[in-house]
Amino acid sequence: MLTPSTPDLIQATFDRHHGVSGAPFASLNCSFSVGDQTEKVQSNRQRIKKMLGINCLISARQVHGDQIFRVEEGSDCDQELEGVDGLMTNTKGVGLMIQHADCQAVLLHDPVQSAVAAVHCGWRGSVIGIIEKTVRMMRSCYQSRPEDLIASISPSLGPCCAEFTNHRQELPASFLAFQHRDNYFDFWMISKAQLMAAGLQAEKIRTAEICTSCSTDFFSYRRARRQGDGTTGRNCSIIALKNKAEIVS
Repeated sequence: MLTPSTPDLIQATFDRHHGVSGAPFASLNCSFSVGDQTEKVQSNRQRIKKMLGINCLISARQVHGDQIFRVEEGSDCDQELEGVDGLMTNTKGVGLMIQHADCQAVLLHDPVQSAVAAVHCGWRGSVIGIIEKTVRMMRSCYQSRPEDLIASISPSLGPCCAEFTNHRQELPASFLAFQHRDNYFDFWMISKAQLMAAGLQAEKIRTAEICTSCSTDFFSYRRARRQGDGTTGRNCSIIALKNKAEIVS
């Protein structure tokens, strides 16, 4: 579990271990949408909430689009929203969850305006610019200045494994600058470049640089495809603003 948190922030990426799900979802699968038993996923999510000390968890059934949902004070806890790939809030105590297995979770924190966002960004999200759209929405909704934002890019498909044999049809020509070798692309650097284009400072962007396809500590759709039919669980990344009581304690 990676936890680059601060005194007023809860932030974590969980690996696949220490859950209750059986194979092929062993063991901390966080997704209701991959064929795992509902009660197992609920138990895994409860474990995560307990470890992080949060009572409210907002997630989404992600569709590789660019819709971003603003979670406001008074929203129901433990929602799973349909058709959303970005979440944002300035409400304390609300955990924003992204589910991923090779795609990136990009977590954003504005320590000045006290706001956070969580973005599901696969290659389609990179193409349609969901990261930049999220930064624009934080500027509009919370008066966030991009130069104040701190970003974390989760473990995800690395340049060693991000093969796109149809990249001429799937990816814009501008992505060729990030071609690692023939048909392989560095999406960690693509996301960093998009964050910087949106106004973030390079020194405030943290990349885990862990390839989920290589590391068996994480669920990986590509690795599961190589080994069978692609059935696997989902890792999760969560960001939340701490309640004042938590900060004092």
